[in-house]
Amino acid sequence: MQNRTPLPGQARSVASGGLREALGAVGPAGAGGVDAAAADVDGLAVALSDELTAVVAAARRRASRDGDRHIDTAHLLHTVLETVPRAAAAFEGGPPQVARVLSYLAQRTIGYGLNWHGTVEDSGAVPVVPAGRAAWSPAVAAAVARADERAAARGAAQAQGFDLFVALTDDRACRAVEVLLGAGVDLDTLALRVAEESARLAREAASSEPRDAPDAG
Repeated sequence: MQNRTPLPGQARSVASGGLREALGAVGPAGAGGVDAAAADVDGLAVALSDELTAVVAAARRRASRDGDRHIDTAHLLHTVLETVPRAAAAFEGGPPQVARVLSYLAQRTIGYGLNWHGTVEDSGAVPVVPAGRAAWSPAVAAAVARADERAAARGAAQAQGFDLFVALTDDRACRAVEVLLGAGVDLDTLALRVAEESARLAREAASSEPRDAPDAG
């Protein structure tokens, strides 16, 4: 799916301070930090719910604790599975399978993730972030934009956590999907269950739309 480039005056609204901090850099402002990243937040022209803003903020804190200079899709997946029930419910294996994925994610700093340390995740979705800049990975920026597109397609004002989860699983080259494969998740089965849940969300959105009142005459 191609990222939308809103025309002037047509961009979806962006929350101010909270979103800027959530999507901002891992490092301090003035050194490629939040202030430097704020313009890119506006450039994405996304509208995130409080739930999704909290997810990205938690991923940012996780990246900082891990000593990573970029938030990547594995950081996001970790937080989404911990905090978004719809995402966790999409796994055919239920809570035990989700627990296996979370256990695999927890091994990042002592196992598979060592190869990622100090590198920028780039699945080819958008250009690589310039060297020396602390922010979110190109794959994260693309996923956030796709989540916003999903929300807009069903008429929602803001993207939710499940929108981001779908966007993460759509990018078969990202680190989040690499983690799912490493934890033994069948991606085709997951995709079917995600599609079913997406259809359910679309039906719920359609049924909640106000209907025109019948003519009195």
